[in-house]
Amino acid sequence: MIVVRTISQVRQAVADAKADGRAVGLVPTMGALHAGHYSLIEAACERGLFVVVSIFVNPIQFAPTEDLAAYPRTPESDLAGCRDRGVAVVFMPEPSEMYPRPTLTVVDVPQLGQTLCGASRPGHFSGVCTVVTKLLNIVQPDFAFFGAKDFQQATILRRMVEDLNLPTTIVVCPIVREADGLAMSSRNAYLTDAERRQAPALRRSLEMAADLVRRNRPTSGEVVEAILAFLGGESPDGIVDYVEIVDPESLSPVENTSDDILIALAVRFGRARLIDNMRVDAKPGRS
Repeated sequence: MIVVRTISQVRQAVADAKADGRAVGLVPTMGALHAGHYSLIEAACERGLFVVVSIFVNPIQFAPTEDLAAYPRTPESDLAGCRDRGVAVVFMPEPSEMYPRPTLTVVDVPQLGQTLCGASRPGHFSGVCTVVTKLLNIVQPDFAFFGAKDFQQATILRRMVEDLNLPTTIVVCPIVREADGLAMSSRNAYLTDAERRQAPALRRSLEMAADLVRRNRPTSGEVVEAILAFLGGESPDGIVDYVEIVDPESLSPVENTSDDILIALAVRFGRARLIDNMRVDAKPGRS
């Protein structure tokens, strides 16, 4: 495994791999790697790809009030984890390498990025789309791997790649969870002991709601009310940002739960803003 800091270095490493006939997989991360990230790396390695992991805390996806300076950074353990899993190249640029001048060009998918997390984090997804476009142009991977926990992000990036005819396939991998059901997240490190005990209620509320939908097909409003009541009892320290029922493709709110739906939520515990989701399909057995 090699660690590179510049765009020219990662491009050269990828060019050498492609000259040897290797297909390339990119796993974009902001570091503080955990089992969720490693599942993406393992999925890429299982395909026999030349795997590039980017570790870059992207400043343009953080609002001024968000946790850019405090975002967890664990470079030594990140590199060790990548090495243990067969990563070929880790790209760890400085912000000045990715943004040598103020960014005048941005990429955005506003119709998909203004709801759910985008409603409370204005500008976030334009920052994500811009940095991912830059990474795809820099690395030129055949495949790029993202997690389903960030369902909205994955949906936006798939559409962005399709609309811009970028020659990369977006691969979305399943959510990886702690033993008690809490979705893996770098921000879980912010939780106090009391908050950590309450946080698995997010997953349990989704399971309860999914079971309700499958049995009775209530309106989306009734499902939201049930989730809010559940969270109020099980996670009293959590402040609900949103609970929404949306179409999995358009991310538009839906009233009828008889079709395919996505149940998505975000809850704040102190410094941590946690998200989770569950898809419920009209036809049993679909993933």
